Amino acid sequence: MAAPSTTALRVVPAVPSVPPASTTLPPLPRTPRPSRTVRRATGAPPLAFPSSPAIYPWLSRRFSSGEATLWVGPARATEALLELLYAGVVARGGRLSLLEGANRFHPYRIAERMRALGVDPETALERIRLARAFTAYQMVALVDRWGREVRAHPPSLLVAHELPTLFFESEFPEEERAPLLRYTARCLARIARATRTPLLLTSSSGLAGFPGLAEEGPRLFDLVRLAQGPAGLRLEAYGEATTMQLLHRPDGQRGLEEYGGDPAEGVTAWAGRYRPIGRRSRSG
Repeated sequence: MAAPSTTALRVVPAVPSVPPASTTLPPLPRTPRPSRTVRRATGAPPLAFPSSPAIYPWLSRRFSSGEATLWVGPARATEALLELLYAGVVARGGRLSLLEGANRFHPYRIAERMRALGVDPETALERIRLARAFTAYQMVALVDRWGREVRAHPPSLLVAHELPTLFFESEFPEEERAPLLRYTARCLARIARATRTPLLLTSSSGLAGFPGLAEEGPRLFDLVRLAQGPAGLRLEAYGEATTMQLLHRPDGQRGLEEYGGDPAEGVTAWAGRYRPIGRRSRSG
């Protein structure tokens, strides 16, 4: 799947669809929160995103200090969006602490995203501290030690990518799956509370694929569903009842933003009044 275009974007307010009956969502907090500068632990760098393209301001509203944001959707769509996220956080001087459960970290693709934002990828990639696990037991050990790692190297954002994957491999004992995943969920809750750092969780199978996350995991600030369609990637956030559509752009197609200036300068809306734009028309 080609990575979604970051220049052809459409933000559409909408009422989210009702989640499947098999998925139980923890209540999203509606009460006012203190400012993030008050809630963040001392020494932890602030979480910031570039102001452009439009995906970054939209993503920035999905996170809260000491709480979790859950992304649910197809693995390949999630990976493409994560690459955008990593590049955006690092471009603003942030740091990431990443637990990789599916072995799907692509530094060369992330480097290309960084170059597009005007960032030197050779130094920027050093701001991502990555830990991989190749067995479920290794993953439990890494989650158990994550708090110490975060205190030693304070990040702007914690990312737990597809942690349940290893627990569903055929050789893993089924009777150990739920207890260990519940323990993992409790560890994540403890780390988010103690460090006051935003936490991003991804789970392609949602809450149903992560036993204990809803009941014993970190407080859920927002849930974003990713859906791949013919036009592009649709992101649906439940916290604010809003969506973001990332539209595919065919190879070779150029956008108005590439020509400089105000993209709306030479555009006349349908049924709008004609106004001169200082350009000579030509026939043909």
